[in-house]
Amino acid sequence: MSKVFKKTSGNGTLALYLGRRDFVDHVDRVDIVDGLVKVDPSGLNGRKVFVYLACAFRYGSDDLDVIGLSFRRDIWIKKVQVYPAADGNPTKTPMQESLLKKVGEQGCPFSFQMPTNLPCSVSLHPGPNDNGKFLSQACGVDFEVKAYIAKEASNPDEVIDKKDTCRLMIRKIQFAPTNKAGPKADISKQFMMSDKPIHVEASLEKEIYYHGDPITVILKINNETSKTVKKIKVSVDQLTSVVLYSSDTYTKEVCSEEFTENIGANSTFEKTFQITPLLSNNKEKRGLAVDGKLKDEDTNLASTTLSQGDKEMQGIIVHYKVKVTVTASGGGLLGGLTGSDVVVELPLTLMSPKPAG
Repeated sequence: MSKVFKKTSGNGTLALYLGRRDFVDHVDRVDIVDGLVKVDPSGLNGRKVFVYLACAFRYGSDDLDVIGLSFRRDIWIKKVQVYPAADGNPTKTPMQESLLKKVGEQGCPFSFQMPTNLPCSVSLHPGPNDNGKFLSQACGVDFEVKAYIAKEASNPDEVIDKKDTCRLMIRKIQFAPTNKAGPKADISKQFMMSDKPIHVEASLEKEIYYHGDPITVILKINNETSKTVKKIKVSVDQLTSVVLYSSDTYTKEVCSEEFTENIGANSTFEKTFQITPLLSNNKEKRGLAVDGKLKDEDTNLASTTLSQGDKEMQGIIVHYKVKVTVTASGGGLLGGLTGSDVVVELPLTLMSPKPAG
């Protein structure tokens, strides 16, 4: 084990250990969150030690919680008692065995199995004028492992002193699965004062694209009308659904390019276009979904949320679409009035590649 993550309580009685902070959602299952807590029994005064794993939607800083209002809503939470051990001598994972060699006999292992319908770690990008405490605790979905000393696991009347707790933030992440053939969509549109249509077909070279890679769009046009196509716009939209008490979806354009073409009447056209959506080109957009991060590390646009589709998911769900807009205009006095757009949309999966090994 190359690195160990540790957080100690203010009174020194507890020390929380994790062997990693990124846990992978494989869609049909999620990595087990395993770690241990080193407990000094002399500081418990007859109390017990518990650990919880919580998935929460945060919409403000903990420092703003000065009048009893909660700025986070738990989506899922699981608690276990680790000292005194409540379930005898459970089977230890290889990670816990390694940690126990480091910590010694005072180490108390714990494990959590997350369900498959939890969202991944996602933050909503703050705007350029957001700063201070709020910026450091952006809105989004986060995961927290917390050890604490208490008489009971969940007694709302029991006040738990901050010095009796220690916590580590973790991330739930997804990696791109095996690539497949890209999606294809087509549309035929007939215009006013034209008895023949314009046919537009768009497809992606592959189903999944990695962050930072150019997206290849293959466009075919069969223009049977008397109009001329002079402009083609290719854009990528991010669709972010915030699902809590209700479901709200926000659409933000994260990449857009216009191409000047001249596709005459009764002609065909085929060409490949490339565009690259990047977070660095969208720094000014408030509320843009980005992948969750630990501390001040770099991140990217939020990855597409993969799910089994049969379970309701809460939190933040992210999808993308490529939109191709073909603008045709007619000639003569009515050219401006009889012109129109033909729009084709394709689903886009944008993710990080699975690490080697």
